[in-house]
Amino acid sequence: MDPFGDNTPSGGSGPWLPVSGPAVLARGPSAVPELPDDEARPLAVPELPADQWPAWLVPPDQRSERRRARIRWILEWLSVLVVALLLAVGVRAYVAQMFYIPSGSMLPTLTVGERIVVDKVSYHLHTVQRGDIVVFSRPPLEQADYSDLVKRVIGLPGDTIASVNGRVTVNGRPLAEPWLPTPPPETLPSPLTAPYSLNHPYKVPPGEYYVMGDNRTDSEDSRYFGPIPRGLIVGKMAFKVWPFAPDIWLIGAVAVIVIALVVLLVSFRAQGGSRGAARRAHPRGPPAGTGAGPA
Repeated sequence: MDPFGDNTPSGGSGPWLPVSGPAVLARGPSAVPELPDDEARPLAVPELPADQWPAWLVPPDQRSERRRARIRWILEWLSVLVVALLLAVGVRAYVAQMFYIPSGSMLPTLTVGERIVVDKVSYHLHTVQRGDIVVFSRPPLEQADYSDLVKRVIGLPGDTIASVNGRVTVNGRPLAEPWLPTPPPETLPSPLTAPYSLNHPYKVPPGEYYVMGDNRTDSEDSRYFGPIPRGLIVGKMAFKVWPFAPDIWLIGAVAVIVIALVVLLVSFRAQGGSRGAARRAHPRGPPAGTGAGPA
């Protein structure tokens, strides 16, 4: 009698036999179904522009091209900055410059704290005119601690300047001065005994200009330090920039727009050039053999 009893599984017939190892081996490996040709191909890699490939997909020569494109972009921006800096320095040295008004000698025309732009080109095209507001380097006899001064041109070379009853005369005629407040202040001689103090009529030497502040009662000008030579004149006042004059807003807006357009054009050109070069080198996606698949 079998000690284990009837091992017939429920619902089956005959005794249950364990499956041995050799019986399994006799059956052999399972057959692998063959895939159709269209399913056996490796997965297609989506086509991307060359500049969007991951770094590990880009061939070494294309990585070098990317580096060169990046360097070109940096160099173009550096060249733009250098050119802008040179233009700014050139404009300041030869075209226009901003100056700060530190004193009240030009009241009420210019007040303390205002900033003006001085045109350095005009006097290369025409001569200095009477009534011009000019900025000039400090003359030797000026005692104030300013490197530059601003005054109004009153006497031209060869003019005879005098102070008669508190009024300025030029060549014997009273000078019309609409820039002075109403009623106009007295223009008195300085306490100096120098010939240019206007204690007596004074003839302006050739190549020099007699200048005064509009605040005649509180201005240290040619009555104190004499006429100024043409070589000391920096330029002519063009306009005030602070507080803003009504026309300065338009000038500033145009300048900002022009600068913004230049920056945008340079940026688009740099980016478009590097991307176009990469697309021309690889127009149809990653190179062959880079797709992932079974070995």
